[in-house]
Amino acid sequence: MVREQRSGKNGGSELGNFLRARRARVTPADVGLPHGAGLRRTPGLRREELATLAGVSIDYYTRLERGRETNPSPSVVAALASALLLEKAELLHLRELAACAARGRGADQPAAALGQTVDAGLQLLLDGMRPYPAHIVSRTMDLLATNPGGLRLLAGLEDWPEGRRNIVRYVFLHPIARVLFEDWENQIRGCVARLRTLAGVEPDAPDLTGLVDELLAKSPDFVRLWERYDVKGHSHGTKTFHHPEAGTFAFGYHSLQPEGCFGQRLVAYHAAPGTSEYDVMLKLDREPVPTETAMRVPQHH
Repeated sequence: MVREQRSGKNGGSELGNFLRARRARVTPADVGLPHGAGLRRTPGLRREELATLAGVSIDYYTRLERGRETNPSPSVVAALASALLLEKAELLHLRELAACAARGRGADQPAAALGQTVDAGLQLLLDGMRPYPAHIVSRTMDLLATNPGGLRLLAGLEDWPEGRRNIVRYVFLHPIARVLFEDWENQIRGCVARLRTLAGVEPDAPDLTGLVDELLAKSPDFVRLWERYDVKGHSHGTKTFHHPEAGTFAFGYHSLQPEGCFGQRLVAYHAAPGTSEYDVMLKLDREPVPTETAMRVPQHH
């Protein structure tokens, strides 16, 4: 079943799922171990190899992976992170999973509606940022509010009903998105990482489950990335777009989390005044939204 692919039933199994997935991605050579004779049936490290590297018994580690041990100490978590070569964001996620496992299940489920209402002051900020494209997204990346450029930048999204406007759904399922983003693969990895991070601590959150189940059913690319258990998102950088109306351009961007706004993020794009990129922003800000329901997808080579 789709839900079984998506997550385990409690905090312990989410911890085990993450450990198992990350263990499969570390090779003996990565940690200075010999490959050994014969064919390895296990991708990545064997359980006994990881247990030895982390300084725990194979029995204890096996119980962790199977969700039967749910209270690893901070020192064990740190040792596992070191053995798995986790980066900072991944270590923080592992700590969250361990804390949830110790509580016996995922984090307390907040009402999803708490993160669906945009503060009036934030909406004023969006309007005041024009012509810089900007929008507010929920923790599952529903598009909650936007200024004109923030919507038109995501070409074709305006054709969807407001209740369907979700950034993750857009990048995986809208036909324009694959061409719009030059680094589409990197874009989808970042989107999945944000959802996977949330799923680790709130696997049954109602604002998450429906979206994930839909994408597991409709997108093989989502299935492929979901099973990797990546939890590293992107908060700033540069994105290159091949826009059907505005051409090819690159914008800098920042993703910020406003204080006191449950799970929401402000995503804003920037370019220096006087540049060709700034001229594109002016065009996106004032250009009428196309009335045709079908937009031509540019051919990018």
